[in-house]
Amino acid sequence: MKYLVENKKNLLVFLIVFCFSFYTQAQDITVINKQTQEPIIGAAIYNKTKSKSVVTDFNGKANLDTFKASDVIYFKHLSYILSSVKKTLISNGEVQLNPKAQGLDEIVISGSKFKENKRDIPKKISSISASEIAFENPQTSADLLKSTGQVYIQKSQLGGGSPMIRGFSTNRLLITVDGVRMNNAIFRGGNIQNVISIDPFSIQSTEVSLGAGNVIYGSDAIGGVMSFYTKTPKVSFTDSTYIKTNAVIRYASASQEKTAHLDVNYGFKKWAFITNASYTDFGDLRMGSHGPEDYIRPEFVVTTNNEDVIVENSNPNNQKFSGYNQFNIMQKARYEAQENLTFDLGVFYTETSNTPRYDRLIRYRGGNLRSAEWYYGPQKWFMTNLNVTKLSSNSNLYDKIKTTVAYQNFQESRIDRDFQSDTRNIREEGVDAFSFNLDLEKRLTKNTALFYGVEYVHNTVRSVGVEENITTNTSEPTVTRYPDGSTWQSAAVYASLKYKPNTNVVFQTGLRYNNVTSNADFTKNNVFLDLPFAKAKNNSSALTGTAGVSWYPSEIMQWKLNFSSAFRAPNIDDIGKVFDSEPGAVVVPNNNLNPEHAYGGELGLTLNFNDVVVLDTATFYTYLDNALVRRDGDLNGETQVFYDGELSNVQSIQNASKSWIYGFEVGAKINFSETLKLTSQYNVIGGTEETDGIEVPVRHVTPNFGNTHLVWQNKTLKADAFINYNNTLSFNQLAPSEQGKAYLYALDSDGNPYSPSWFTLNFRTQYQLNKSTSITASLENITDQRYRTYSSGISAAGRNLIVALKYSL
Repeated sequence: MKYLVENKKNLLVFLIVFCFSFYTQAQDITVINKQTQEPIIGAAIYNKTKSKSVVTDFNGKANLDTFKASDVIYFKHLSYILSSVKKTLISNGEVQLNPKAQGLDEIVISGSKFKENKRDIPKKISSISASEIAFENPQTSADLLKSTGQVYIQKSQLGGGSPMIRGFSTNRLLITVDGVRMNNAIFRGGNIQNVISIDPFSIQSTEVSLGAGNVIYGSDAIGGVMSFYTKTPKVSFTDSTYIKTNAVIRYASASQEKTAHLDVNYGFKKWAFITNASYTDFGDLRMGSHGPEDYIRPEFVVTTNNEDVIVENSNPNNQKFSGYNQFNIMQKARYEAQENLTFDLGVFYTETSNTPRYDRLIRYRGGNLRSAEWYYGPQKWFMTNLNVTKLSSNSNLYDKIKTTVAYQNFQESRIDRDFQSDTRNIREEGVDAFSFNLDLEKRLTKNTALFYGVEYVHNTVRSVGVEENITTNTSEPTVTRYPDGSTWQSAAVYASLKYKPNTNVVFQTGLRYNNVTSNADFTKNNVFLDLPFAKAKNNSSALTGTAGVSWYPSEIMQWKLNFSSAFRAPNIDDIGKVFDSEPGAVVVPNNNLNPEHAYGGELGLTLNFNDVVVLDTATFYTYLDNALVRRDGDLNGETQVFYDGELSNVQSIQNASKSWIYGFEVGAKINFSETLKLTSQYNVIGGTEETDGIEVPVRHVTPNFGNTHLVWQNKTLKADAFINYNNTLSFNQLAPSEQGKAYLYALDSDGNPYSPSWFTLNFRTQYQLNKSTSITASLENITDQRYRTYSSGISAAGRNLIVALKYSL
């Protein structure tokens, strides 16, 4: 009996030891974001000696079998605070990491096209992560940019969104998608809407580089670079296929928006695929009820049996004929041939419906509305790109190399008809854009890295003009917007050097040589215009550079100082465009143009008090010389010509100006606790330009603007109460070209147009119902303000409830 009892005790001890051993030896864990409860991908897990390590998979999971029970295990990720815990103290199979409060250690790509530490780059870069995009729940990519608090968005219509950064906009800003230049030969100086072609549901992260980016990106990157990086297909870390699906439906009350989205990821050992599709339908946008009466829509034109009639609007706050719809699809494939060699193929397609240009529909001539029709035809964007990346090499020429080949096709059109006119004007444009980029990185010494590369871009422009009689159903050719068959090409070589003598100082400098050639044939258009030339060839070259330093004199303080030069070469829009720029004016071609050049500097200071209070400030100055601007001119000695049946003043793009733009930015973040924080951003921008010896305000210098957010968050709920605000621009602060557009603005006591100040109160929340389902809801413009952002032709949404339901599997 005693023997039996002893054996039972031994068996019990053995079972306890076995179970304890099994628990400590065969332990699976999940590493998650403490704030959002989302899994953390790619977190490094290692012991004190780093002799043993594992990495979390795409579900944030890892197995700790390799570690001893007595090991202290470290959890490290670039975006999170380093954490350590003894293996036996890990409970519930879960480890939670706190995100870094400031993000200076964040990795960005736009600085050199390779991953770099954000703190090393001597200029300001604003980043938006995937989790922030999901919480912001933007309706378009333009709205996503606005959420940074440092990009101002102008809208001529609901289906639009033209960014402004530090006093520059349109073709003086550059847009890239997965490293591919989106700017093309017909990007204009007027407001452009191409950014809305990028599906916000497809975006993994966005980086906005403030200030010149010419060394890496070439012509157009004067005021800033907006870099969008789409979702990367995820391979499987196991023998099983990795499948991840996200589905979203969304509704917004102010525009009756209805959106559906689906993305599916299939991952195998070496191959991975992702399909991303979205459809959005916007109705007419309702503006707010409290604000300037000048913005309301009292009447609109209805056409029945080719007869135009002006009809009273039963709800003047309803911006009649502003709705549109849009379809986006993305298909990407990834092949990981080796640990350091990847092939990425992307195919993108976006198409909008006909999109009413609202600001043209509210213009009056005499006592009647001027236009019966004015809309953009379907805006279509197609891109396919192949990216080959090798991240480690024994080559003497490079350690990392990235090659990108891309083809894009852009299609857009403009259709307009005056009130009670039989003539409908139709102009259609298309651009075929080919590009090749080769980017390399080579570490020369322990402290020195060289980034260099070459780029080639070729655009071909197609343009058609037709006059259509709606009564007789006949049509005939007319002057095209651009010379059909014109070409634009750019070839460049660049090099950038980063020197880091110690952990507190980083020097960075670079040079780029660029040659740009444009060719246009005006033979067809001379049937209508009788230009004094039949062909135009523009050859522009520029050497631009940058030099800067990032300095940490202490743990609290960081200084950034950067100087740069930039340029923009004339494109086909500059040398060959024919269009009605404003009522009673027509722009004609100019074959005698030179590049415009910008010279600027930026000084930034960041103060970080133990990640509790963070202040981030910057001041900047830019001088733009030989600026390409629209000015009055003549055609064969005539200052007025008939265009689309109207006597119009002749204008052209000319190197006729210089400007000085300056500003100050301040951001603040206060972490009251792990769950409560306050962030704020404010931007002060000013500028003047000189024309014929007279200094006037710069057109794209925005009013001072900013936002303040108070955010509370726990494991399942995140809430954000925030204010957006915008100062006044008086009549005297408007550029001369804006002073003549009274239909865009409110009127002051003297009857002059001006841009009033405004603010909105807003509340957003996100609740995680369970591991697979979340709901995001926003109530924007709670007090139902009626306002327009500066230079916009459509009023912003009034009180707007936005609700989105997301399901992940």
